[in-house]
Parts: sequence; C-alpha cells; structure tokens
Amino acid sequence: MGELKWTEKYNLITRNLAEWLGDDKLRNILKQRDLKLYWGTATTGRPHIGYFLPMSKIADFLRAGAAVTILFADLHAYLDNMKAPWNLLELRTKYYEAVIKSMLKSINVPLDKLKFIKGTEYQLSKEYTLDVYRLSSLVTEHDAKKAGAEVVKQVSNALLSGLLYPGLQALDEEYLHVDAQFGGVDQRKIFTFTEKYLPMLGYEKRIHLMNPMIPGLTGAKMSSSEDDSKIDLLDNAAAVKKKLKKAFCEPGNITDNGVLAFSKHVIFPLLDENEEYHVSRKEEFGGDIRFSKYEDLESAFAKQEIHPGDLKNAVEIYVNRLLDPIRKEFETNPDLKSLASKAYPPLQKQKPIEEITPSRLDIRIGKVVDVNKHPDADSLYIEKIDLGEENGPRTIVSGLANFVPLDEMKNRLVVVLANLKPATLRGIQSYGMILCASVDEPTRQVEVLSPPSDSIPGERVHIEGYEEGTPDDVLNPKKKVWEKLQVDLAVGGNGEVCWSGNPLLTKSGGKITSRTLRNVSIK
Repeated sequence: MGELKWTEKYNLITRNLAEWLGDDKLRNILKQRDLKLYWGTATTGRPHIGYFLPMSKIADFLRAGAAVTILFADLHAYLDNMKAPWNLLELRTKYYEAVIKSMLKSINVPLDKLKFIKGTEYQLSKEYTLDVYRLSSLVTEHDAKKAGAEVVKQVSNALLSGLLYPGLQALDEEYLHVDAQFGGVDQRKIFTFTEKYLPMLGYEKRIHLMNPMIPGLTGAKMSSSEDDSKIDLLDNAAAVKKKLKKAFCEPGNITDNGVLAFSKHVIFPLLDENEEYHVSRKEEFGGDIRFSKYEDLESAFAKQEIHPGDLKNAVEIYVNRLLDPIRKEFETNPDLKSLASKAYPPLQKQKPIEEITPSRLDIRIGKVVDVNKHPDADSLYIEKIDLGEENGPRTIVSGLANFVPLDEMKNRLVVVLANLKPATLRGIQSYGMILCASVDEPTRQVEVLSPPSDSIPGERVHIEGYEEGTPDDVLNPKKKVWEKLQVDLAVGGNGEVCWSGNPLLTKSGGKITSRTLRNVSIK
C-alpha cells in the first residue's frame, strides 16, 4: 500500500469523531507533514471495553501516519477527588499500561509506533511546576470549575485539586510537544479552556479531536464505577454473556443503545478489509445476515428486522474475540495476574453508616390525666399521660415539681418523647419524657412546651421536611440518637419550636411553641 494522500489521512483521522476544533490547522499540517498527537487517560477505575473506542481511533491515527503518544495521567488520577489513592497510584498506572498495551495488540496495533509516558515523568519538573503557578495566576475559579464539570467528580465543597486538573491537562499539550489532543467529547470544556489559556502563557493553540461518548449497557454513559454499565477487560465469557443479556437494547431504539453503539464505534472500524458484520439467526427468523456498512445494520435494527437478542449474540462473539488475547495474557502471566489483584484489591465491606434524622423520634401529643408528687423526691412528679394507646395512660416521671405548680399540670396538653428506653427514677419506672424549653443561666428556668389547643392525645408531631420515615421502637441509648438530635432542637426568637430551623408540626399543621422563653434549648 503506497503513501496516503493528505486528504485520505484527514478522512482517517476525523472519521467517526463527534467533533474536532482547529480544522484549518489540521488540514495545513497534513499538507506538509504527519500529525503529532496525544491521548491521555487518568489511571483510576479498571479499564473496560469502552476503552476500545479510543483504541480503534488510535489505530486510525497510526494508519494515517500520525505520531501518537499515550499518556498515563497518574497525577491527574489523584487530583480527581483522589479516585486513585496515593498508595495505589503506581500499581494502577502499571496495570493501565499493561492492559492498554494488551488491548492494542489484540487489535493488531504495532506498539513500536507508539510512545508511552507517565505524567509524573515530567509534571514534577521545575519548569512544569512554574507553569502551573503561572497559569494559576490567570485562571479564575469559575473557569476552572466549569472546565472540569464533565470530567472531574463534582462535589458541593470542591477540593483545590479538582480545580487544578484542567490547567495541568492544558499544560500537557505543551510539554508533550504535540499538534493535537484526542479525547472524549465530555472533555470539550477542558479543550476550550486550553485554547483560551495556553496562548496567554505564550504557547500555541492546539487541535482538539473528540470521540463520541457511547452509552453503557444500562443506556447511560459507560462508567468504570458502575459495574452493570460496562464489561471489564478481564471478564470471562460467562460474565460477558450475563452482562449483555441484561443490557438495555430496546427494539427499534437506535439512540440509547450501548450494544448498537459499540458495534458502530468499535466493531465496524476494526473489521478486516472485506470482512462483514455477521448476525447469526435461526432459519425461521430469516437466517444469517451480514452487513458491510454500519448504516445498514442500524437501519435494519430501527425497522425491527434485527431482534435485540440476535444483535446481543453477535456483539458477544465480537467482544470475546477482542477480549480473548487479553484474558489469555493475564491468565498465563503470574506477574500480570498479581498486578491486577494488587492494583484493584477487593473492597472491604464497610458497615453502613446509620443515618440519624429527626424522623427517628416518636414525638406525640399527650394529656396529663393524673399527677402526684413523688413520695421520695420533692422535685419529681409522677404523671399519668394519655398518649392515645390501647393499654391506657403511661407513667412518666418528670423533674417539674420545682417549676410548674401541681394544679397547672393536671389536664394540660404536653409534648412527649415516647420512644426513650424506660428508666427507673427513685424506684418508679418512667416511660417517656415531657419536652420542655430550658435555660440554665442566669437562673434556671423550665417551661413545658405548648401544643395547639385543638391537639388530640396520641397525635404524632413531625418535623417539617422529615415527614418520611418510621420512628425507632426504642432509641438505643448507647448510640445516643436522642442526644445527637437534641442539640439542634430549640425555641426560636418567635417562640416556635424547631429542629435545625424546621418547625415541629402537628397533623393539622399546628405549631409547637413556648409561652415565654425565647432562643433556648429543648430538654
């Protein structure tokens, strides 16, 4: 095969791309010489079959005579919300290098035409570090956050590391001495950020080539962190079959179809010359059918001439054909097998964090139907409180004798925390707590909370915004659920009782209040 014309190289470089920026520059370079470009991958989660999408394009670039550098962006992996812990960074980088080289060999891409480099080989140099500082004096927080929005994991209180990420990716273009950067269309904002800021440092604006983002098996973006959305490169044939069987592949749907997208962007470009895409079918369903162009397969699927099950079976054969050499290399090489297990050790099962929300409190309206002083403690009352329960009023012992006259306690409505663990107070078993507003200084004051006058004994009190959820049968005193929630329970300046600013309400929407005390805690 003779030397390709520049137009043929241009067509190979741009085919199946979602978009590219710098078309005039690309054409001008190809008229004079071959293109120099790089593709970078942050060494975070395990590479999956979606990585065959950039690999197939790298094959195109090499066929077009381009000089291709593959960057294992180890430092970026750490900066992206520490997705790759520092202690695993080197192991994961080695795994990426091994598995990506194995992928390239599986699709007959000669490794001697590629250059491989780790980010930390040059990103820790004095010159690069100084450029990071220079860039940080130009880039606004807004632009850095916007640039990384589609790539860097977004959190409400962003780490500075995530804001550095786009700037480092921009500088990579200069330090790798390339004409172009290749990546997914999800990196478009980083690419436009790079085109804006590199010239401010006196560096050349590069070309940007963008692959489409193919849907995962669930119909959304294929993700390393979502196991059901992707097939791992070391998955065995049984796992491939199982995941494809579960894959979203709606009859006639050609837009959110990861199985079809993989056929378009990976299988068809990698078919040998004159090889056709083969769908095996039973004779009763029309027999085997072959396609020389993807467009014909898509059209047949859109018309529902190809059943989703037949398409999945076809893709399964091609996927296993791609994975077989990779699996074999890792199975027969003890060092690679060991590397895979060390780079991605099994996740330790963590105990689920118990959520402590106010919906766990059983707060009810009660009516004091009887009250007496404790025979052995002048400061304590023994109350019988109706909480609307079948077995009658509950006995609750309270320390209100020094604050509320006996006659004022009789027949009054109160607010009761009903799911405390029963406690014995001076020989009397107590089954709950009357909630009160309380202040200790300058003199101790205690005031029983007031429910709306039309409240019904047994009526549940909820906290606005926390209506869902079932109260604990009994609050576990060892876990201090009440104590942790109680600190945010208070009377506001308007006399209304709130938890963390959210009012306590009865079923009818009535509010719990304190008659005179303001801005004090509830005990």
